[in-house]
Amino acid sequence: MMQKNIAAAVEKAKKIKLVIFDVHGVLSNNDVLYDSQGNRIRQFCHEDGFGMNAMMLMGIEVAVITRKSKSVEARMADIGVKRFYQTKEKIAKYEELLKELNITDEEVCYVGDEVIDCGVMKRVGFAVAPSDAKKMAMEIADYVTEKAGGYGVARELAEFILEAQGKWQPFCEKVMAKGW
Repeated sequence: MMQKNIAAAVEKAKKIKLVIFDVHGVLSNNDVLYDSQGNRIRQFCHEDGFGMNAMMLMGIEVAVITRKSKSVEARMADIGVKRFYQTKEKIAKYEELLKELNITDEEVCYVGDEVIDCGVMKRVGFAVAPSDAKKMAMEIADYVTEKAGGYGVARELAEFILEAQGKWQPFCEKVMAKGW
């Protein structure tokens, strides 16, 4: 794993109001499985749903931008991600989100793993890559997770951002006292 400046990453994380996730290689591994009828099957990590929900519960917007996928759409509905966009035009959707939420580049975190993510990663205030991301994405990233894509990246990032913002302990107390 590439070492990054953690102190600088914490400072960037303090400003985050929106976290945008790519899916393939971030919220799922890069394996593509097919059933006997030719339907694509994706595997998701339960931890990531928890991490995304933790951020949303503590006031951080969460969005997902990916290509068209029924399985990803079902997963996002299951965990309550309302900002789910199926498009190949990541920069255009990113710019729409900035306007809609009235936020700036430095208030956005983007998590990507591949060259198709790098355009947005270069724009945001806090770029993040999974530990198994492609070299180009890792070089752009301000923070590289210990987790590989599809195995808890969102959960790890949620704790990192919420810690930086002083919201992790209140989140934990809320969950321990009242449940999920």
